[in-house]
Amino acid sequence: MRGCLNRVALLSALLCLGPLTVRAAASCVHPVYLTIDTGHMGVAPLIAEVLQRQQVKATFFLANERTQAVGDRPEGSTLDEHWAPWWKALAAQGHDFGSHTWDHWIWKGDRPDGFQVKPTAGPLNGQLQTATKAQYCEQLAMPARRFERMTGQPMRALFRAPGGRTSPALLAAAKACGWHHVGWSAAGFLGDELPSDSHPNAQLLSKALSQVRQGDVLMMHLGIWSRQDAFAPAVLEPLIVGLKAKGLCFATLREHPDFAKVGPAPR
Repeated sequence: MRGCLNRVALLSALLCLGPLTVRAAASCVHPVYLTIDTGHMGVAPLIAEVLQRQQVKATFFLANERTQAVGDRPEGSTLDEHWAPWWKALAAQGHDFGSHTWDHWIWKGDRPDGFQVKPTAGPLNGQLQTATKAQYCEQLAMPARRFERMTGQPMRALFRAPGGRTSPALLAAAKACGWHHVGWSAAGFLGDELPSDSHPNAQLLSKALSQVRQGDVLMMHLGIWSRQDAFAPAVLEPLIVGLKAKGLCFATLREHPDFAKVGPAPR
């Protein structure tokens, strides 16, 4: 195996590693945890194909964000009826799922009775809002209810605050209504939301391959509107192949020591 990988370029390593992917997934000794937030969905089917081909399971965080037209799916939103079969297929394949708030609420500050937030999806997109703690908890629960209707499976009580922006008060409020926050590792910030001209794909790939270590939580998206040179699947598959070549394997947050025992999402 070592000789094979030394003789070929990173992309060609697919030929060497392909037969081993199923066995690697069955016994993940040195895991990293790939997490994927919703986005414009333009590359979502291609990402799913890469994960299936490489036998990698990921953890997805769902918000109801605006989407591009993709194949026979018109423009719409990530959790609409056009995307429901896609989510159902991912659930059947064994991926893990959490909430990203329904309207992609970005925390902007604390208030005595709750929070200031700015949605980047939904009817109030871009408008600074005030929200009670109960309203924030409802934003977390809405994707979970929609996910269960789409797939017949419960979402787990995991969430990622959009942009990773939180405060101790927000985390405490979410915990009080049953939710567990998931951030990402410093090296796990894969950079797909950065400008393509200053952070080209080759640079992002090289950085991740050199810095990601066992136990890291990796973060990317199902498409970023502002990035012209799409990160996925161009970087995703060589990244997976390269990390496998370093002896790492991929697991969902069901196997993460901090999140393995998290149960179904509150309804």
